[in-house]
Amino acid sequence: MAIQLGINPLTWTNDDMPALGAETPLETCLTEGKQAGFAGFELGNKFPRQASVLGPILDAHGLKLVSGWYSLELLTRSVEEEIEAVQDHLVLLRELGSTAMVVCEVTNCIHGAKDTPVHLRPQFPAEQWEEYGKKLTEFAKYTQSQGVKIAYHHHMGTVIETAEDVDNLMKHTGPEVGLLLDTGHLTFAGADPVEVARRWADRINHVHCKDVRKDVLADVKNRKLSFLNSVLEGVYTVPGDGCVDYPAVFKVLKDVNYSGWLVVEAEQDPAIAHPLTYATLGYNNLEKLAKDAGLI
Repeated sequence: MAIQLGINPLTWTNDDMPALGAETPLETCLTEGKQAGFAGFELGNKFPRQASVLGPILDAHGLKLVSGWYSLELLTRSVEEEIEAVQDHLVLLRELGSTAMVVCEVTNCIHGAKDTPVHLRPQFPAEQWEEYGKKLTEFAKYTQSQGVKIAYHHHMGTVIETAEDVDNLMKHTGPEVGLLLDTGHLTFAGADPVEVARRWADRINHVHCKDVRKDVLADVKNRKLSFLNSVLEGVYTVPGDGCVDYPAVFKVLKDVNYSGWLVVEAEQDPAIAHPLTYATLGYNNLEKLAKDAGLI
């Protein structure tokens, strides 16, 4: 699979804060995403979840289904229970040609709690790393047998957030567990996305490209805001519009012949950050950065 550029509908309508972009129909998201230049979309809350319904809609816009978020609860569920729970989502992705599933452990997560400071996020129970790694690897082997590889999304406000968390996850899981590299979440967590990419380059099978406004990040951390309030303050933006060193990140990906999607996933308030304007800026910047790195 060659490198392709996709986008998440968060630019138009937010899953964690449904009031943001609530009035924006799916048709607008898809039309403007295609207009901006993107080849595909990740799932959002306005997307039909039946392949027979969603497939023709995407086809009509000349778009592909990139992937879609799945909330893992393997800290509290058995592998068998997780496999049962993932069925509808897995089938949708497989039938519409997605080869990677975005997954994130959400047990005790606070990223959707608007009034909870994000630094109070839950810590991964250290004594469960070995068991969790075995369970996640078994789950990943199953989805891979069905044609879809998981891409683990380290995420602010969850048990796997920091570079150390990512290191532990990768060390305790097999190669069947892919890593979703999210430049914005790593930067927010105080990590260097270039260093994380270097350590685990051979495991990266999906990339979320969000940039960070350095001054806003310092301010929201100083005020100890929640994740959602940090988003509302404008901590994130599209690639090339913040402090992330994308040329260095993309050099790492080029060195390991990364093949897959580069996805603009930069949640902002659409009432402030005009969606088509930022989608277009994101595409143009991402395309140039990827070309300069020799990825496309």
